[in-house]
Amino acid sequence: MRNKIIFLLAIALFGLSACSLDIKTLFKQSTPEPAPVAENQPAPSPPSNVDVSIKVTQPEANTLVVSPLVIKGEAKGSWFFEASFPIKLLDDKGTVLAQGTAQAQGNWMTEDFVPFTAQLNFSKPSATAGSLILSKDNPSGLPANDRQIVIPVNF
Repeated sequence: MRNKIIFLLAIALFGLSACSLDIKTLFKQSTPEPAPVAENQPAPSPPSNVDVSIKVTQPEANTLVVSPLVIKGEAKGSWFFEASFPIKLLDDKGTVLAQGTAQAQGNWMTEDFVPFTAQLNFSKPSATAGSLILSKDNPSGLPANDRQIVIPVNF
């Protein structure tokens, strides 16, 4: 009985520390101010795959991808929950071709960058283009904590 109580207390403390890490990360984030725009020129729209808290090294944008698709990069610990975050591969019509999880390759309970890898298996689609979507794991479900990057790919 005593071991059960100790075990439950340990799980509760671990949960609280994980929540604390996510809250600290949330309050430390700031959005940079946009650069001034010259007169009579439209403001450029930011690319959908730019986020300073994740870096994807493989695949590069607009490259030809085949199955199995290996995804590599590094993300700050706040992108992970239980050492993973979701990924999806879609065709140009938005049809999900494959989905899975990227796995941390180190201690994910940090504010530093952590290497990750993932692999997706899919059938060759009829489409010639699509998107790889990497989403920040958001166990809270709060829209303010949602983040994703979209990497255009070719088939």
